[in-house]
Amino acid sequence: MRSTILLFFSAWALAAQGPQFDLLIKGGHVIDAKNQIDAVRDVAITAGLIARVAENIDPSQAHKVVDASGLYVTPGLIDIHVHVYPRPGGEGVDPDAFSFRAGVTTMADAGSTGWRDFPDFRDNTIKKKKTRVLAFLNIVGAGIGTGKEMDPAEMDADAAASMAKANPDYIVGFKSAHYTGPGWPSIDNAVKAGNLTHLPVMVDFGQITQERGIDTLLLDKLRPGDIYTHCFSGHREEVLADGKLNPAMQLGRKRGIFFDIGFGAASFYWYVAVPAYKAGFYPDSISTDLHNHSMNMGMKNTANVMTDLLGLGSSMADIVRMTTWNPAQEIRRPRLGNLDVGSEADVAVLRLEKGSFGLLDSVGARMQGTQRIVCELTLRKGQIVWDLNGLASDDWTKFTYRKGPFFDRTKRADGKP
Repeated sequence: MRSTILLFFSAWALAAQGPQFDLLIKGGHVIDAKNQIDAVRDVAITAGLIARVAENIDPSQAHKVVDASGLYVTPGLIDIHVHVYPRPGGEGVDPDAFSFRAGVTTMADAGSTGWRDFPDFRDNTIKKKKTRVLAFLNIVGAGIGTGKEMDPAEMDADAAASMAKANPDYIVGFKSAHYTGPGWPSIDNAVKAGNLTHLPVMVDFGQITQERGIDTLLLDKLRPGDIYTHCFSGHREEVLADGKLNPAMQLGRKRGIFFDIGFGAASFYWYVAVPAYKAGFYPDSISTDLHNHSMNMGMKNTANVMTDLLGLGSSMADIVRMTTWNPAQEIRRPRLGNLDVGSEADVAVLRLEKGSFGLLDSVGARMQGTQRIVCELTLRKGQIVWDLNGLASDDWTKFTYRKGPFFDRTKRADGKP
């Protein structure tokens, strides 16, 4: 009897305190690779943080409830290869304009800036955007699009390492990109900077030569934990003339090299991806290589690239792992890419549509698909930053409007906030 009374008063006291959660995402299929969750769960959020992930959380304990039945709920997606530095005449795009609509809450710029211009990028882009923006620092001091990428004199490992050490909150590694000259100065200096800082190197290998091939790159030059982006590009003999996967790819993986999609405008082709999948070689991470040339081509956005890999045969759980926990580990940010209690509430709610869809590679070649991923809702630090179909919104009849130059929602008709 005494225990029954105590239970009653505990429940009464909890109810008297009012809702303890700001937002409850209820009934969605949660995929959280780090915590090995792949099941229907509720996700509760308070003060911008994940408060609880569990079955059947009482909706009365939340100020707002979002019904996610039939949808997937995942950590906010991480795109580790984008270009978002607004260099005049360059390829950079506004991160906030493209991230949230695809479920992305974290982007890593891949070498748009080097040690000379990173401070401008940090102060005028990274610190001013809602998207969490990180960076791989180009080993070329002037960064991409400056005409300096072939100049070994610009490849200063010590200066790059010093800039990274001064900006540990933002710089996650180094980028070697586009070099096609003699020798290995771009790779060697990027690896040197990585050794000086204990950070990874991402490589866009440019065009191979008789001297510079991916076998030497993957087996001798790169270290475990380094990242080979554009892994299905075909420009570096990832697939050989006989249509078979280059053995260097598998051997590189055994050495601990990570393989990243980096779709881009010219770096993802079915004739490479299909043989790779047939050989059991799947990417470690999915990235877009977002820039102002790729965004309206076959790439489009992160959800679209995820859809392409579904078409190749990856499961939804694999796709989510490739866009959350895997890239978080590649950039050595273990607090990202998961729904740990106490972590920032970066969340994506995704719909898996069934139908007939055309899946495009970088040249516009089409593969027939039967599934498509669409982002319904994105939260950044617990705030709704994208809501495609108003899942978190109330019906318009519950609001009053004030007429003026623009209609301005002032309050709900029932007086609630």
